[in-house]
Amino acid sequence: MTRQQILTLTAMASINFSSMICYSILGPFFPHEAEKKGVSQAVIGLIFGCYAFCTLVGSVVLGKYIVQIGAKFMLIGGLFVSGGCTVLFGFLDRAPEGTVFIVLCFVIRSVNAVGFAAAVTSSFAVSAKVFPHNIATILGFMEIFTGIGLILGPPLGGWLYQSFGYEIPFIVLGCLLFLTVPLNMWILPSFDAVPSQASFFRLCSRVKILLICFVIFTLSSGIGFLDATLSLFAMEKFSMSTGSVGLLMIGVSLPYGAASPIFGIISDKYPFIRRWMMVLGGMATAVSFCLLGPVPVLHIESQLWLTVIMLVVIGFSLCMTCIPTFAEMLICAYENGFEEGLSTLGLVSGLFSAVWSAGMFFGPTVGGYITQKLNFEWSAAAQGALAFLAAFLQIIYFINEEMQKRRLQQSTRTESSLITEEKSPLLSPAHH
Repeated sequence: MTRQQILTLTAMASINFSSMICYSILGPFFPHEAEKKGVSQAVIGLIFGCYAFCTLVGSVVLGKYIVQIGAKFMLIGGLFVSGGCTVLFGFLDRAPEGTVFIVLCFVIRSVNAVGFAAAVTSSFAVSAKVFPHNIATILGFMEIFTGIGLILGPPLGGWLYQSFGYEIPFIVLGCLLFLTVPLNMWILPSFDAVPSQASFFRLCSRVKILLICFVIFTLSSGIGFLDATLSLFAMEKFSMSTGSVGLLMIGVSLPYGAASPIFGIISDKYPFIRRWMMVLGGMATAVSFCLLGPVPVLHIESQLWLTVIMLVVIGFSLCMTCIPTFAEMLICAYENGFEEGLSTLGLVSGLFSAVWSAGMFFGPTVGGYITQKLNFEWSAAAQGALAFLAAFLQIIYFINEEMQKRRLQQSTRTESSLITEEKSPLLSPAHH
């Protein structure tokens, strides 16, 4: 690895880590603070959800114009905006309760999301640009820091909140984001690129891209669903304390972060395995979500050890499914005539971030709704069904693809044999 690559990797790791910590810090204490300000449970859900929605819109737009804006500027600008919003969010406890508080929450959270989308979309594109042949390995490496950020966010936030009150967690983490700005200005090179005419519609007109998008959607939907509903289920079912529930969430993020680099290396070394990694991962996710509750149909008693084991399996299987997706989308884009360069990388990473955010919005909102109407067990099973559907559709697509390839090979064989038959009498020696 060159010095430039090592520095780029350091920069990307710092971005993933700090932005994920800022994203996950709200979990333990914000709902409680918002309730004090007279905000209903439904609106709190929307405040969390609007982040994902704005990231979705931001990713699509910024991914399209990454070349015009400039990848480096987009990344640094995004970090700066995100840092500023995180600090501002810390002063919301001084806002008057009711409508003013709610509006300010939405505005700051939405702007923060667009900043986050800018940083993440360009960091994906930059990573793929600097490491064109090891995309999955680098993604795997970066997911470690995403995992660490998600693991440390809630306990760190909870601890700072208990020790110093509402404002300090946001100010500390906002400053952490500000620190990454000069770091990235110094480390990252500028990327020259030519804008291309490629569009999202052309990218999404490929069946395989749509399939992979659906896979990414089910992944983030599952993670978002657990974020929103697992803590309440564990508290009611197993009468656990807030601290212990925080440890339960690590059951998903720890195996996810630990397995990422391994699956990344496997995916880059044996590219033909990627599709089956996505299928197997999807099947394993489906089974473990159904056993997480477990589904009432199975008549299995809810037990803490079973829930913990299933969470660990979900962590592994989500990781196994997720790591190959970005590389597969890029390859599919190149095969369909998209030019290799920053503009295609921007499109693909924008699409990836957008679909991921869509799942992050869908999981908590729909999962929360089903949990409210039925219960957690059925809601988890619905997530499992989504994962199963994604895996099943992939199997059909891959089998169909194989059959088409074979037909093509056979037709070329018969054509070549016909040609050789036509030529053979001319070539054969004269018979006496």
